[in-house]
Amino acid sequence: MPGPLDGVRVLDLTSNFMGPYASLLLADMGADVSKIESPAGDTTRGIGPCRNRGMGPIFLHLNRNKRSLVLDLKSAGGNAALKRMIRGADVLMHSLRPKAMARLGLSYADARTINPGIIYCGMHGFGQNGPYADRPAYDDLIQAAVGMPVLQSRKAGPPDYVATAIADRVVGMAATSAVSMALFRRERSGEGQEVQVPMFETFAHFVMGDHLYGHTFVPAMGDWGYARMMNPDRRPYRTLDGYIGVNVYIDKHWQRFFEVSGHPEMAEDPRFADIHGRTQHIGLLYEFLGRVFETKTTAQWAKLMTEADIPFIEMNTPESLLADPHMKEVGFFVEEEHPSEGTLRSLGIAQQWSESTPELRYPAPRLGEHSVELLAEYGFSEKEIDDLTGSGAVYAAEPHRTRHGD
Repeated sequence: MPGPLDGVRVLDLTSNFMGPYASLLLADMGADVSKIESPAGDTTRGIGPCRNRGMGPIFLHLNRNKRSLVLDLKSAGGNAALKRMIRGADVLMHSLRPKAMARLGLSYADARTINPGIIYCGMHGFGQNGPYADRPAYDDLIQAAVGMPVLQSRKAGPPDYVATAIADRVVGMAATSAVSMALFRRERSGEGQEVQVPMFETFAHFVMGDHLYGHTFVPAMGDWGYARMMNPDRRPYRTLDGYIGVNVYIDKHWQRFFEVSGHPEMAEDPRFADIHGRTQHIGLLYEFLGRVFETKTTAQWAKLMTEADIPFIEMNTPESLLADPHMKEVGFFVEEEHPSEGTLRSLGIAQQWSESTPELRYPAPRLGEHSVELLAEYGFSEKEIDDLTGSGAVYAAEPHRTRHGD
């Protein structure tokens, strides 16, 4: 069954994390994503362990359900080929600086001239109407610019980055949403358009909804920063034999927890009677939780929390998550045979659809694996394709052969 975006053709000129994550989400929903790579390939191909050069784990997870076409856009032939493909595409996505796209003759004005209905999505470091417009941007830089390391430092130690590419992936999700909404509008109006998704502003929107806090008011009413989120004792709690994640949050949760933990008198303390008071004294409560959870095993607390209907979960590592009973039951981690990389563990598609169910259609591609196939689908003749590959404007990978030649 085709996914909800079946039939939508996407030319994806992005690389690294942010853009490929955006196009991954579109591809998982059924969009036909042509991953346009330079002859050097996406930078993430070289990250981490691999069985074959250029097929590292980050790349494999970010680029499934896509097909790879290698074009040298600085060559006349490769540049002309992409412009011809724009005629038959629905979406063009890029993460280059606008000036670089303009030098290639691939600005929105250029693309719109070729195909007035194109949805043209540029993912930039900064809004193009501000003084930072031409600056380069990466996840670490955007985390720093928005203040995420300072927020982390309120918990413990010097300023520090979050241990995942959180800005790249959040902004990638925003780009996916923007492209989908632009496609929806085109269905109603028939009009294409340009959508710019800047990292700095998008991630600031994500973070500051929590942490503008007292500065929401003019003049400010207290400090910035949501105190509960930054408290150093907001963490998984050690038990006698492991760790547990617990979110004692609303009034009834706290009342029940004070009871089952053997401290019913705390329910009468006015400091802890409602969320306003608990927020002001959250440090005391987190210290209390830290002491109490160390008195029983994880299994004992799991039983008590379940009976009291208090939100909890056992803490996993990335490795133990593979054996998590819920993840195993829903089939989130999928083992598949990659044509060139052997047995791989893939991440499932999290949503469930009653109709138009998304599927894992293609494994992550080798560099230039689908160059000939995609050019043919976009209307290039066999001779034209031979000319492009012969000139070096296009690179096409050799068909994969197994060890036994079958």
